[in-house]
Formats: sequence, structure tokens, C-alpha cells
Amino acid sequence: MFVDYAEVKLRAGEGGNGCASFRREKFVPKGGPDGGDGGDGGDVIAEADENVADLRAYAYRKHFAAGNGQPGMGKGRTGRAGEACILKVPPGVVITNAANGECVGELLYHGERMRLLRGGSGGWGNLHFKSSVNQRPRQFKEGTPGQRGLFRFVLKSIADLGLVGYPNAGKSTLLGALTSAEPRTAAYPFTTLHPVIGILQSADPAGSARLQLADIPGLIEGAHAGRGLGHAFLRHIERCRALLFVLDLGEAAERAPEEDFEGLIAELDQYGQGLADRPRLLVGNKADEKGAMARARQFREVTGETLIPVSALLGSGLPALREAVFSFANKKSAT
Repeated sequence: MFVDYAEVKLRAGEGGNGCASFRREKFVPKGGPDGGDGGDGGDVIAEADENVADLRAYAYRKHFAAGNGQPGMGKGRTGRAGEACILKVPPGVVITNAANGECVGELLYHGERMRLLRGGSGGWGNLHFKSSVNQRPRQFKEGTPGQRGLFRFVLKSIADLGLVGYPNAGKSTLLGALTSAEPRTAAYPFTTLHPVIGILQSADPAGSARLQLADIPGLIEGAHAGRGLGHAFLRHIERCRALLFVLDLGEAAERAPEEDFEGLIAELDQYGQGLADRPRLLVGNKADEKGAMARARQFREVTGETLIPVSALLGSGLPALREAVFSFANKKSAT
């Protein structure tokens, strides 16, 4: 199960109470105050970890708390601070305060951290209250409570290229043919129900170029308005640096590829976030089927756009596509 949304209740640790104690040693019958301070409560911290794939860790467990600070002790000893609560999330997570809808921030890079809640402060021991007129103070301060809150985690996938297209266009098959990813494939629409990330390695043995490709579940008409799982799908395209449109050239396709292209552009444009203007590369899949090349030529005549014909199932055209993808990515990074 892929989880890209979660709400969690968080609590930072409470500060430990200060200590009221007095020095007790042989031959020192009236030792002064020596109560130590309480330890601070632990913070709640979110940390991006590239080894975490999604938010499934927060799908069923909804409450997380940091450790409380220990009370102060005699002989001026400070209590131990509470242990911080570290919440590991995948890069690309947007964190929102669910109580007021305010965006707290986002974590984009491995190792990046954000403190969500601050732990309470430890209280003072009676050592702080000694004065010339109060030689034996018995007062101390209690620790302060830690912050609490309800937070919403929303994952938006990060990838160099996002594969977009209508259901059954062959995006998953293409991703599997280009990378080592193993997305689920079948001869019916909506086989893919969540984004799948694959790594495209440069064909040059001496090269170390790598690109992340994200297979975005198929869009349908009205996706921008939330029809189907439109918003859940489209938000994963927001962080893709460029888009790889996968159009169906097969003879069994319901629409001509130019109609698919125009429909996809319309959905992205109505969703906003500048997705329709994102740099794009066009791929025509199922080029091995009868009449596919004629449909590709018609597409170019109607739209003025050029697409790369491939057959993800048979592997034809994939070397040229791989080369075009890296050339396209290098050109965009240079600009």
C-alpha cells in the first residue's frame, strides 16, 4: 500500500521540575541549597530520508511524543533532557498545521530537518533562589509543558521527469523498459494507483548520469477538478522538473493521439501550478501496431509537435528515446 497523506497528533516533551534540596555532608550541618535544574523536554523533529518511500509509517499510528525531561537532583545536578522524537519522512513532503491550515514548510533533500514542536523548559532548582536574605530557599520552579499540535503530511513526488498520459497508454510498461523499476502492468486501465519511481541510467558505461522518472497514474477528463483521484495524482507532477507525455499510437486507442495531447494539456492548465508550461518531451507508444506511424505523422501535421515513436513492449525505439531524454534533460539544466 502506497500512502501519500497522513495526519498525526504530536506532543513535545515536558520540562522536568527543579529540585529543592540542601547540601548534606559530614561536619557541614547547615549546608546551603544545592537543588539542580530539571532537564528540557525533547523536541519533535521531521527529517527527510531518501530511504523512506512513503508515509505508511503514519497510516495507522497517529500519536507520537518526545521524551520528558528528568527532574533536577541534589548536588547541583541537572536532570537529563528528554529524547527528541524524530519523524522520518520521504523527501518531497509538505507539512501543514491541520488546526489552522498554515503551511509549516517542506522537506526536499535527504537529511533536511524541521522542528515542528519545541520541548518544555526545565524548571529551576532552589540553588537559583539563594540570596543574602534567603539563605535556605525552599522554592523551586516546575518544568513547562511541551508544545502539542495536529499536523498534516502530504507527499509530492520528486523526479526529473514525470510520465503523464491517459490510462492504458503504456506508461508503466515504458518505465519498466527504461529502468529497473517493476511497476504493475495489465491490459486494463488504472493498473497503476500510485506513483512509481525508476532510475534511468546513462547508456555510456563511463558515464554516471542518472535521472529519476516517475510513473504518474493515468489522468482522466476532469482530473483538475478532483474527478477520480485527480488531485491525488496531479500533485505528484508539481515537483517534476519536466514532463514526458506518453501518447497511445495503437489501433485500439479510443482517441487520436492529438486529442489525447490536447486533453492532457487542458487538464494540466486548469489544475494550475504552471504544469501546462512545464518543459515536455513527447513519446508515442505502441508504434509496432498497424497504422501507428501514420497516426504519428498526422499528429505532427495537426499539432506541429514532434513525438518519438517507441514500442515499450517490444523494446523498439528505446535507445533513441533514452538518448533523447538525456539530451533533453541536459539542455533544460543548462538553461
